[in-house]
Amino acid sequence: MYPAQRIAVIGAGSWGTALALVAAARPASDGTPRTVTLWGHRPEHIATLCATRENQPYLPGFRLPENILPMAGLAAALDGAQIVLLVVPSHVTRSVLMAMRPYITPTMVFVSATKGIETDTLMRMSEVAFDVWHDLFEPRYVTLSGPNFAYEVAKGDPTATVVAAFAPRWGEYVQSELSTPNFRLYYNQDITGVEIAGASKNVIAMAAGVMVGLGFGHNTVVTLITRGLAEITRLAVALGARGETLSGLAGVGDLFLTATGALSRNRYVGVELGRGRQLDDILAGMTNVAEGVKTTKAIHALAQKHRVDMPMTRGMYQVLYEGRSVQDAMAEIMGRPLRREY
Repeated sequence: MYPAQRIAVIGAGSWGTALALVAAARPASDGTPRTVTLWGHRPEHIATLCATRENQPYLPGFRLPENILPMAGLAAALDGAQIVLLVVPSHVTRSVLMAMRPYITPTMVFVSATKGIETDTLMRMSEVAFDVWHDLFEPRYVTLSGPNFAYEVAKGDPTATVVAAFAPRWGEYVQSELSTPNFRLYYNQDITGVEIAGASKNVIAMAAGVMVGLGFGHNTVVTLITRGLAEITRLAVALGARGETLSGLAGVGDLFLTATGALSRNRYVGVELGRGRQLDDILAGMTNVAEGVKTTKAIHALAQKHRVDMPMTRGMYQVLYEGRSVQDAMAEIMGRPLRREY
C-alpha cells in the first residue's frame, strides 16, 4: 500500500484541526515527511490561521506546525492527497461533497469524522457520500468515530478510536497511516453501527445534560445513559448493524464520554436547557456546532420509520421541536411502565 505523504483535512473547526495535528505529527509509513492541508470555507479564517498559526476561534492554544498548510481553495487542498479527512458538520456535508467533485480522484481514501444524519434524507454520512459521488466512482470510504474530545487529542492525551470500512484494506490502511503512540485506531467492519452510534449518542448526551441541569445526581444520569445505550442499540440493529459494535469504543465509549465529559458541546446544551434557558440563546453563544440538535430530528424520524421504541430520543425531540418542558419530558421517561431489562 502506498504511503500517505499528503493528507487533506476538509473542515477547519476544532475536530478538523485536532486531526490535522495528529496527521502532521508523524511521517508517512515509509519515513518520509508528510504534508497536511487544512481547508476551511471562510477565507478570512484561513488567512488568520496562516498569519497566527493558531486556530483561535475553535481550538486555541495549539500552534500549527509548518507542515500544516491552511487553504481556502478546495482544488489546492485536495491536489495530490492520498487520504482526505472529511470533518464538516453533517448539515453541510452534501454541499461540501458536491463542491469537491471536480477535484477528487478514485485513488483517494476518504475518511469521514462527521457524526450525524442528514435530516431531509435520513442518510448516514457514508450514504450521502455514495449518493453524491457514485456516478464518478465508488469511493474508498472509511468512517472514524469514538470517544474523542478535540482538545485532548490535540494535547496528545492517550486516545483510542475506531475506523470502519466496507473493504478491510482501506480501514487497515487508514489505521496504519493515522495511528500514533497516543492516538490508537481499532478497525471495525460495521460502518452502519459505528455511524449510528456516533450520531445517536449526541441525543442521549443532551438528555443526560438536561438531568444535570435539573439538579439530579449520578444515579439519574447513569440510569439515563445506560437506557439510552439500549435504545441506540435497538435502532442500530434494526438498520443492520452488529449489536457488539455498540459495546465498543464507537458505542458505549463515545456515549459515556459525550454524556459525562465537561468538554461535551451536546451535554452543555442539555445542561443549559435543564436550567431553563431557551435553545436559540444557548446556540447563539456557542462557537462550535452541537450536532445533536439537528440529529435529534433525524434519529427520531428514523425510529418512527423503522418502528423502534426510543423514548429518550422522543423526549428530546419534543423538547427541542415541540416546545415541551424538560420537566414533563423527563418525568414521562421515568414514569414508563415497568419491564424486564432484557
